[in-house]
Amino acid sequence: MLKSKTFLKKTRAGGVMKIVREHYLRDDIGCGAPGCAACDGAHEGPVLEPQPLDPASSLCPRPHYLLPDTNVLLHQIDVLEDPAIRNVIVLQTVLQEVRNRSAPVYKRIRDVTNNQEKHFYTFTNEHHRETYVEQEQGENANDRNDRAIRVAAKWYNEHLKKISAENHLQVIFITNDKKNKEKAIEEGIPAFTCEEYVKSLTANPELIDRLACLSEEGNEIESGRIIFSEHLPLSKLQQGIKSGTYLQGTFRASRENYLEATVWVHGDTEDDKEIILQGLKNLNRAVHEDIVAVELLPKNQWVAPSSVVLHDEGQNEDDVEKEEERECLLKTAANEKMLKPTGRVVGIIKRNWRPYCGMLSKSDIKESRRHLFTPADRRIPRIRIETRQASALEGRRIIVAIDGWPRNSRYPNGHFVKNLGDVGDKETETEVLLLEHDVPHQPFSQAVLSFLPKMPWSITEKDMKNREDLRHLCVCSVDPPGCTDIDDALHCRELENGNLEVGVHIADVSHFIRPGNALDQESARRGTTVYLCEKRIDMVPELLSSNLCSLRCNVDRLAFSCIWEMNHNAEILKVRFTKSAINSKASLTYAEAQMRIDSAAMNDEITTSLRGLNKLAKILKKRRIEKGALTLSSPEVRFHMDSETHDPIDLQTKELRETNSMVEEFMLLANISVAKKIHEEFSEHALLRKHPAPPPSNYEILVKAAKSKNLEIKTDTAKSLADSLDRADSPTFPYLNTLLRILATRCMMQAVYFCSGMDNDFHHYGLASPIYTHFTSPIRRYADIIVHRLLAVAIGADCTYPELTDKHKLADLCKNLNFRHKMAQYAQRASVAFHTQLFFKSKGIVSEEAYILFVRKNAIVVLIPKYGLEGTVFFEEKDKPKPRLIYDDEIPSLKIEDTVFHIFDKVKVKIMLDSSNLQHQKIRMSLVEPQIPGISISADTPNMDIDEPERKKKKREK
Repeated sequence: MLKSKTFLKKTRAGGVMKIVREHYLRDDIGCGAPGCAACDGAHEGPVLEPQPLDPASSLCPRPHYLLPDTNVLLHQIDVLEDPAIRNVIVLQTVLQEVRNRSAPVYKRIRDVTNNQEKHFYTFTNEHHRETYVEQEQGENANDRNDRAIRVAAKWYNEHLKKISAENHLQVIFITNDKKNKEKAIEEGIPAFTCEEYVKSLTANPELIDRLACLSEEGNEIESGRIIFSEHLPLSKLQQGIKSGTYLQGTFRASRENYLEATVWVHGDTEDDKEIILQGLKNLNRAVHEDIVAVELLPKNQWVAPSSVVLHDEGQNEDDVEKEEERECLLKTAANEKMLKPTGRVVGIIKRNWRPYCGMLSKSDIKESRRHLFTPADRRIPRIRIETRQASALEGRRIIVAIDGWPRNSRYPNGHFVKNLGDVGDKETETEVLLLEHDVPHQPFSQAVLSFLPKMPWSITEKDMKNREDLRHLCVCSVDPPGCTDIDDALHCRELENGNLEVGVHIADVSHFIRPGNALDQESARRGTTVYLCEKRIDMVPELLSSNLCSLRCNVDRLAFSCIWEMNHNAEILKVRFTKSAINSKASLTYAEAQMRIDSAAMNDEITTSLRGLNKLAKILKKRRIEKGALTLSSPEVRFHMDSETHDPIDLQTKELRETNSMVEEFMLLANISVAKKIHEEFSEHALLRKHPAPPPSNYEILVKAAKSKNLEIKTDTAKSLADSLDRADSPTFPYLNTLLRILATRCMMQAVYFCSGMDNDFHHYGLASPIYTHFTSPIRRYADIIVHRLLAVAIGADCTYPELTDKHKLADLCKNLNFRHKMAQYAQRASVAFHTQLFFKSKGIVSEEAYILFVRKNAIVVLIPKYGLEGTVFFEEKDKPKPRLIYDDEIPSLKIEDTVFHIFDKVKVKIMLDSSNLQHQKIRMSLVEPQIPGISISADTPNMDIDEPERKKKKREK
């Protein structure tokens, strides 16, 4: 049956266009219930269970399916995801509304419907002849959709009677809309609110905790006192932003001070885009990463950023007077130059709440169901939740979601989502750091896995089309030990004309991941592989990452090759790109490759190739450094794990060999060669990578630190910086140059992906290259897959597709890739920090030599070369007499009593694990040498802090 809709649309030119849309109605759409003779043969995919007995409900004891409306799906997704909730009918009307209103919830509901164990059935009611409804005259779209949902619910109940009257199968309509529920009951449809239904599940009382608390008025705190000013409606905010009365920006809470935040104004000038907010009332219920509207305060109310560290210590949530006292601490005396534009939040344009990991701070009131949740991220406020499981959740990591923030509540309201496990447990803490850094880490879905090649796999004649057979070449790979995702392999051989042929062969991942399918979409979403200390979160499924795309030795593999003809002075004479088939002759570690190069006894083909590569790499590196490329440093650590417990038993800085540099040089050369090629072919939509030059102010600390050691660092160009660093040597202090390079690294900007048609500045500052991209790691970086596709089109080895040549879509993709790359780095650092804590927990207290990296007003930041570990030594502690501190920002230096500390000074520190705060365990450092009375401690002084077991014991004794 065909229905058509006709409507008129005004064109840009001012004319009127008639649009006719056809809408097909069908009789062959299945209901999803097994055993239905009327729908037999129409079911596809997972279907409902024939006799749904669980969960047992006191309100509806008969077997039943659930049919939720749009708002239940949007706001109670945590309940629907619970394993106890099965056999749910998701209407097409509801799914379309959810898709339009919340992409994250839509993704979650799609994942649930794809999970066969959940028995969620998507019913296309909008195309079923008996459930389709047309919008009536005077009826708005929302009312029409509510009616469509009720019509479908009623049809289901009548339809199921036909299957078997004895089964008494029912469809229960779940809605929180009072009017919709009343109409449903009038029409004979069994209907309940989500809360009524969940509370009726007597065998699953824990589900009540997962209910989102939606009615802000009903859940406001009893005092009724208004704390915050009302948020202006969106229409007024948009008018104010348009007129310039308000500014729109991203709210960034402070980690160090819960009463301070900044707002980064969108689309403003570079110099004046940061607005400071101070005090609870000016923060006005904004949460980190929300998009907010702010009003600038008069200049006489502007403030300077506070240097005070303030953490919310969970005082009585109604005691706002104490907050006002603490706000007075923020008002530090400041000269006019230090004052910054200051404002207040007047409204929320978009909430960017996510589920938060943290711990329950159990209420002191016995039998209370209301407790505060303390997030692991200090930038997020405490959240008030109701739970009946408080005793069971104490000392565990849990996930909580925010539901709302009433005007008269000190904290937002939320609900319990999930119990992750014990604090300090390795699996639990890894899960927390992945969630907190928004790293997608769920197993790949069946939809994604369905696009993988069928095993056993081998190269076919079709695969060899537009591809060179290079399996005869002596190709080998050089990687870290234990590497299974081998992206790259190399070869070097002498040609008949006396020149050298050098090849970089990269896994042809784009052959297996085709544009637009589920595998491609998931890889694009993940953006990068994330390497943790004991775990790897793959960007692509393991069959590709560790097998079919991994260039392992003695197996045929598909590759994308970049092949140069060079003379013996590493000058490029020719370059060509080709898709290829290779067979690696050896998978070596850096140490094995180095041993071959250094061994006079080895002269086989692989070793000769490696020596040729190494010789050329040294020339390439020298030439690159002469052009101004920077050789910076960062202390990377490697953990040695116990084979049984998997706990770290040793911690060392990573050793770099010549072969590390050899591989790096050819990867850089391949990336630059490919960048030039794709930009020649696609000047408007090449995916490139740039590294902006740092502003001069970034270098201040480096210049001052060098000056304190009578050295001069020039920073006007990358070349002058590189030369200055090369000259900055001290025969009596050999580690000084490494420290300067570590400090120089901290001055750098972040390198980013961008689309060539959306930017004019292509320069890569650190590599001193006018153009650069990423081509050499497609197994672990999605950017490289796009670059492979561009290069394949450029050489005629593959065809293009619309998104590849859409610069706006490429720019959006780059934005996600930059975010994922940054989060992966943060997650990696968090993993190193956690494993470092485990190491020192088992090792106990140690004393080591350290060098000062930074001096602060009341502390020094030190680096311990032995462990590549950085930490802060504080000189002001709670409940201890304050020492005499004099801080000089110009040198910079810190004088404590009669001892002066400068950057790069050598000190001795005691390292210990501080477990006094379970949520934020940290490595704590204390000064041992130089000796300062009342400050320094003896190297063998035991840790005076109460550790966690002792603290619990004392708590029990109280």
